[in-house]
Amino acid sequence: HHCLLPKKCRLAVKSESSLSTTVRGPPQFSQYRAAKMTLLAALVVLASTALIARSRGETTPQMEYDEGTSIEAKYSLPAVNVSGTGGNGTTLVRASLARVLDFYNTEQLAANWGEVGVKLSKGCEKDVEAYIKGLGKAENWALKMDDASGRYSTGWFWGNIYWTGSQSLCEHITPKKHIVIHSQNRSRSTRAAGASLNPSSPSAPVGYKDEPIVYTNGPTFPVSFFMLRLHLNSSFTTEEKILHLGLCLPHICTEDDVKKIVEETSKPSKKITVRVEAVRSSHNKYNIWADKTFLVLCVTTVFVIFLLIAGTCFDYYLEYLKKCKLKAKNCMFSSKIDMSMPDSKTKNGLILREMLLAFSVRENMRHICDQTVGSDTLPVIHGLKAISMAWVILGHTCIIAFKYSDNMEYRKVVQKEFLFQTISNGTFSVDTFFFTSGLLVSFLYFRTNAKGKLDPLNKGNGFVAGFLHFIGLISYRFARLTVPYLFTLGIVEVSMKWFHYNSVFEPPTMDHVNCPNFWWRNVLYINTLFPVDEMCMLWSWYLSDDTQFYVVGAIMLILATSHFKSAAALLMTFMLSSWITTGYVAFSNSHLPGSDDPLALFDKIYDKPWTRLGPYLVGMCTGWVLFKKDCRIHFSKLALSAGWTASFSVLLALVYGLYNTRLSAWSGAAYSAMSHSAWAMGLSWIVIACITGHGGVVNKILSATILYPFSRVTYCAYLLHPIAIRVMVMSMDSPLHLGSIVTVIIYLGQVVASYLLSFFVSLAFEAPVVSLLRIITKVFALKKNQNATTVTT
Repeated sequence: HHCLLPKKCRLAVKSESSLSTTVRGPPQFSQYRAAKMTLLAALVVLASTALIARSRGETTPQMEYDEGTSIEAKYSLPAVNVSGTGGNGTTLVRASLARVLDFYNTEQLAANWGEVGVKLSKGCEKDVEAYIKGLGKAENWALKMDDASGRYSTGWFWGNIYWTGSQSLCEHITPKKHIVIHSQNRSRSTRAAGASLNPSSPSAPVGYKDEPIVYTNGPTFPVSFFMLRLHLNSSFTTEEKILHLGLCLPHICTEDDVKKIVEETSKPSKKITVRVEAVRSSHNKYNIWADKTFLVLCVTTVFVIFLLIAGTCFDYYLEYLKKCKLKAKNCMFSSKIDMSMPDSKTKNGLILREMLLAFSVRENMRHICDQTVGSDTLPVIHGLKAISMAWVILGHTCIIAFKYSDNMEYRKVVQKEFLFQTISNGTFSVDTFFFTSGLLVSFLYFRTNAKGKLDPLNKGNGFVAGFLHFIGLISYRFARLTVPYLFTLGIVEVSMKWFHYNSVFEPPTMDHVNCPNFWWRNVLYINTLFPVDEMCMLWSWYLSDDTQFYVVGAIMLILATSHFKSAAALLMTFMLSSWITTGYVAFSNSHLPGSDDPLALFDKIYDKPWTRLGPYLVGMCTGWVLFKKDCRIHFSKLALSAGWTASFSVLLALVYGLYNTRLSAWSGAAYSAMSHSAWAMGLSWIVIACITGHGGVVNKILSATILYPFSRVTYCAYLLHPIAIRVMVMSMDSPLHLGSIVTVIIYLGQVVASYLLSFFVSLAFEAPVVSLLRIITKVFALKKNQNATTVTT
């Protein structure tokens, strides 16, 4: 046993053996006693060593590795240096994510405060030092600040890049307040100095006195919430990651101070590099009252509300007058009414009355909720527009929800499911809008021209008449679309500026920068002709393309009134050019539908008018067929069966046909070129069959009267629904955690919110403008008729 003990222990045992010789007894007993004492001494030494190790915090033994030893770890986590010694002075342990991703560590900040503090501004250094001392004393306010700061928790490999902490908690940490409380039984003192305070001691009589107590419930400095965008490079990530970190720190600290704090506290991680790209703080608060756009919005809103109130009151005023006349009684204010009412017999009085009634909320609500089909549409179009709008909201909701979730990788899991193709191929919903626009423009133009209502515009030389007609069509469309569009542009600009400075999340697009600079492109409907990085209101690409298609369609329609074959040839030329251009762009960029993100080539394929023209032209052809056949076409049963089978086969194949399919480069280019037009062709059969009385159940669904109000506010719903989605997400304090049920609930809520907003905006801006345009059109028609009558006489 001696050889296993240290030298000092062996000496002690030896001395013990010499002492044992003085004790009387047999030799065997003496040897046994010596061995026993040796074992006892060894146990004492081991116990002492264990106690010393425990006092130093070494509660568990460390595994020692030689420097350079490769440690196999899950996800290839790096080994990091920790305190302790190994064979060469370094101990390597398997790293954990919590240790590697601990970018902002208050313990590390306190340990290196001597190096970090001198790099900060004086005010920030003082307040951060007070914050560190507060943490050391476990002050409640300091713990709250630490708790409000973001850090890695879980979900790194599930796509959690938002470590936002809690902005709301940080904002509720207010500077120190002294609260004095005077209350008996609060302070306790002994009657005799030096008496024991042990309640169990009978010799410690306790007395009570009224003594003020001062509580401090906050820091000595104001605090602010900082959001940082970090670029992370590490040995266990295949590409650079962007993280968003929220920190609750003293308000006096600048963005540069916060950047230095994070960079200094993240230095100990040898296999990870953190670069602070941007810091957002409350120092650059957005003053909404100094924003001219916001002021214009306020003035416009107040003025429109005044007109709505005036128009509604006037509407009830007229109704009251009618009731009085019907009852054939003298009303209390009949004389005043007759004096104040505009003379409806005069043209000016009639026009003024109609213009004021254009702002009547009750009258506009009647038009929106009318259960009859208007003269400017077809019944089946209502259903197509309403269903497509719901589909658009679904796609945009999922895009934004996945972007601001802490489990982004969840999308890679669900997108492999069959039904997810409904979302990933939601781009065809916009093709439905293009198709219906082209159909209505063509059908209504030919029908109006057949009734002779376009004759006054066609007077004079052919070129002059056509040009004037073209200007009239474009002006009417511009006036109808632009008023609610401008209002929405203002809301987008102001709201995105606000969220840029106040939300823990960055806006999904650069609207707070692009809208003030490039809004005029939207108003001219040419924003898709410029880079997408400069686009204001990204979803407005549809309005730009649709307006450009309207210009092209108007030229062909005017040409068709006198040169139909030339117009048809021009239409086919545009169609083929669109197919060839789209296929070439897809092939040259190796775009594979079904495998690539549908929005991957947004700036090259998705939003460009020359790649999306096909459905609009198919719609124009469909409108001409319906006009030519007067919506009456007889089909045999075989033709009906073949038509419905082909239509549904094409539509379902386009949405679900590429599931688990990888196309070649050539087939991918052909699919990109033809898919949008093929979708419109499938819809063309549905419309023709339903309009001609062969729709059956499909016609009942698409022509359901309950869909009419939703269809009439589709334009405003398209403008406003992304704002509703953004407001929901950007107002949150932390990212979403998505699942199937959560996504469905969010989507349903967005549908309700979007349509509620669209009804209000449509009542205030769209419906009055449509009514005013109708009045102006009637006035011009009356003047032309008068001039024609004068010339005749």
